[in-house]
Amino acid sequence: MPEASRTAPDPTTADNFPDSKTAADSACSIQATLDLVGDRWTLLILRDVFRGVHRFSELRDDLGIARNLLTDRLNRLVEHEILQKVPYQERPVRHEYRLTTKGADLSPALVALMGWGDRWAADGQPPTLLVHEHCQTPLEQVLLCPTCDENVTPSHIRSRPGPGRTALGASR
Repeated sequence: MPEASRTAPDPTTADNFPDSKTAADSACSIQATLDLVGDRWTLLILRDVFRGVHRFSELRDDLGIARNLLTDRLNRLVEHEILQKVPYQERPVRHEYRLTTKGADLSPALVALMGWGDRWAADGQPPTLLVHEHCQTPLEQVLLCPTCDENVTPSHIRSRPGPGRTALGASR
């Protein structure tokens, strides 16, 4: 067999990005979430909306994103009811983008990503601090057991099948 035919597959080919989901993907809430909000621009748009940037032109200027990409990501977030379009001007009609309850529920995930970045990508020197509005104390994100009222660390987390597990996903 010629040497060239024994080389590793090209990781950039379409064969390495399957169109269909595996059984494990269909039973994974992380995968389902990433399918909706898992690209760089979507996460940065959400970050800006959480910070109070709501208008298309403000988002475009702040992010330096191309108009077509911003339009695509905003339309997708509206389609999936993460953001809602709210008119702020009648002539011409212009909209701003506001978080829905579903969108606001992404806050802990974004805070977790930020905390990880503060520790591992910013050498422990956070560029922005999240503080309690009332007393200005920097916030900590913790997992709390509602039964024991104890903080839970990653080494004490286990998983088990949940009520949304599909029969197909359960076979893995």
